[in-house]
Amino acid sequence: MSRGLGWRGCWRIARRDLHRGLRGLRLLFICLFLGVATLATIGNLTAAITGEIASKGQLLLGGDVEVAVSQREASAAEKQAFRRAGHLSETIRLRAMAQRPGQGSGGGPAAVLTELKGVDRSYPLYGTLMLRAGPAGALKAGELVIGQALADRLAVRPGQYLRYGSADFRIRDIIVDEPDRVGEGFTLGPVAITSLEGLRRTGLLQPGSLYESKYRIRLSPGTDARATGEALKRAFPAAGLEIKDRDRAAPGTSRFFERMGQFLSLIGLSALAIAGIGVGNGVTSYLAMKRDGIATLKILGASSSDITRIYLMQIGVIALLATGCGLLVGAGLPALLLMAVGGLLPVQPSFALSPWPFLVSAAYGLLVAFIFIMPPLARARMLPAAALFRETVDRRRGMDRASTIAVGVAALAAVMLALGTAREPLFAASVLGAIGAALAILLGIGLIVRRIARRMRRPRTPLLRLAIANLHRPGAQTSALVVALGLGLTLFVTLAAIQSSLSAEIRNTVPRTAPDQFVLDIPVDQRPSFQNLVARHAPGAEVNIVPTLRGTIIAYGATRVADLEELPKDAWFLRGERGVTYSDSLPEGSDLVEGQWWPRGYSGPPLVSLDREAAKVMGVGVGDRLLVSVLGREIEARIASLRQVNWETMGFNYIMVFSPNSLRGAPHSLAATITAGASKPSEARLTRALLSAFPSISIIEVGEVVGQVTLLLGQMATAIILAGSVAILAGIAVLIGAIAASRQTRAYDSVILKTLGATRWQILGSQAIEYALLAAILAFVALALGLGAAWFVIVRIFEFTWSPDWVLVAGTLTAGGVLTLAIGLLGSIPLMSVRPACALRSL
Repeated sequence: MSRGLGWRGCWRIARRDLHRGLRGLRLLFICLFLGVATLATIGNLTAAITGEIASKGQLLLGGDVEVAVSQREASAAEKQAFRRAGHLSETIRLRAMAQRPGQGSGGGPAAVLTELKGVDRSYPLYGTLMLRAGPAGALKAGELVIGQALADRLAVRPGQYLRYGSADFRIRDIIVDEPDRVGEGFTLGPVAITSLEGLRRTGLLQPGSLYESKYRIRLSPGTDARATGEALKRAFPAAGLEIKDRDRAAPGTSRFFERMGQFLSLIGLSALAIAGIGVGNGVTSYLAMKRDGIATLKILGASSSDITRIYLMQIGVIALLATGCGLLVGAGLPALLLMAVGGLLPVQPSFALSPWPFLVSAAYGLLVAFIFIMPPLARARMLPAAALFRETVDRRRGMDRASTIAVGVAALAAVMLALGTAREPLFAASVLGAIGAALAILLGIGLIVRRIARRMRRPRTPLLRLAIANLHRPGAQTSALVVALGLGLTLFVTLAAIQSSLSAEIRNTVPRTAPDQFVLDIPVDQRPSFQNLVARHAPGAEVNIVPTLRGTIIAYGATRVADLEELPKDAWFLRGERGVTYSDSLPEGSDLVEGQWWPRGYSGPPLVSLDREAAKVMGVGVGDRLLVSVLGREIEARIASLRQVNWETMGFNYIMVFSPNSLRGAPHSLAATITAGASKPSEARLTRALLSAFPSISIIEVGEVVGQVTLLLGQMATAIILAGSVAILAGIAVLIGAIAASRQTRAYDSVILKTLGATRWQILGSQAIEYALLAAILAFVALALGLGAAWFVIVRIFEFTWSPDWVLVAGTLTAGGVLTLAIGLLGSIPLMSVRPACALRSL
């Protein structure tokens, strides 16, 4: 034995010991399984969605390169350049109202807002426009195909007619698959497709109308799509072209899922870190059960290295088994989730396992397991046999230098892995830092509670005195209990605050401030007629009318957007065209915060008022220059003022508002909001009257938009709650682990108290008081930590208004405290049945 057992001998002992059962390592298995399964599921689900978008870039985009321009069609020179690059397909897309010809005031909606798209004979360049009867082929000028949602809402079927503007169309068939649907972006209504000739029949393409022309180009094999797009942008720098290539077919969709996946992955990593504490507690409990065996092996000559090998192999086997089971769940669960919610996703991914999420999840699991396994294992191998025999009353702490270094290296590797795999390392670092700070705060509170309990005067009430003594006696798991209870309560508060704030974002803000309808594409010369008609059919309604155009920021200050390798953070308004307007007065929903508004009738050089947050992102201010392309014309304007835009009003809020002399001569249309107020008329009757008088307009019902946003927020909240629930389960596992780690000591105390005449209920009552004291102390800490975390998620990540339901938060905190208290007591009940004779013989 002097030369040690060696790896083979250690494995033989470890294997035989494992044959006796896994009783002490079940908590280790559960904690690692939960964390790894969560990470693998989130990673594979995100990879499946974003991978589908990336792999089908040509299909989703409709070409290798897409060039989009608003409120106009490409010029002859531009189209000629597109054709030189490759095979060209042209589409025009706009929002338009679909009506059933001759529909009176009977049942069903008067009209439905749709996305009407006109396509040429080359459409689609990739994929197939599939109808119920098969491939669509070429569309005639008098026919169109529609989505099932539009057919259902207007109760129409193939062979019947729909009216757009001044033209009637026969419905040819129902669309089964629109290949470039995801590349089209967010839509406010169901789709309808006709030919370009058919679209022009409607009379909706008027100067200033809000429509978008898209030119998809199929390149020759081997041609660089990105280089082609950059060449076109350089050829027409002032044209306001928005160019995408097949590698960035749906950047907004990809970005959303990547960020959401990263956020959920960090929640999963938080759950794994929390579960790591449970791993440490489970290993401590397991080694406490093996205390006599470890001491005996040492007496028989086993070295500290032998002890490390034996129990590291045992624990390692269970860790590998838990990690493997977690990876299996992470492989199968995404496929089930895609089957369940696939219809809600913008793409239908054909699920295929990606190795990277498995490798990352496994690495996290094994690193966290090693970090939390080593401290209790190091203590066990460092203690001499005599100290192990009396460990119940003589607990020595600390690790040797080699173990400390190993744990430090593993922790550093886990942090580097988290930062290296994050889309936004700074965000990931802040989340990990917050987790570490929360754990440090809770551990510090645990030490403070032990010290205060030790120095307190002993109460006269026996149960209270015993409960306080339990907080500082040898072998007390106060720090572990504080961490477990604190994490559990913090997570309950966090989820309650996030859920209630997301619900309040729509429920409290939008209904109070939003208009009832948006009306687009009102002819400029018919503004008085429009106002008179609304006043006649909706007396007392508030109408706000603004000019509306589209413009692209080409340069700000001395910086040209085209020269930037990467856009500044939060510079979403620099990606393509944005809405612009002009006004003699400060628009509704804006507050002037810097500079001055131009006087009415101003006729000097172009001026612009800029959103304050946009100015901050671009680093410009009052007096600086802004170069904007509107309808292919470059306008250089001086920034005259900065505004605070109140986006939550859901009115006409614009990043840029120009002086009227800057844009009045440009072709444009008007848009209006209608707020009916208390005397709200029938929206269907008002819609019929407006469409009858102004066939070219589009009407957006705000209630439908709010419904879509509410659904999206609800899905986000559900995803956060589901991921957070895993963290709560991990916190409960930590609590169970803390109870298990102190099982031997509590069994010893229980036996002594029973011998002295205490009843089971008195012993259980003292433990209830102990947990209640800790829960009361931690309630305020958990409230502060949980609200801080929820505020960060709501305000900094989602950029919503911070408006939690305080009653719900308080109720959730109370319910969480009762739940964790109940779990703690349930874990202590088995100790009440320990027989004194058996327990004393095992000491």
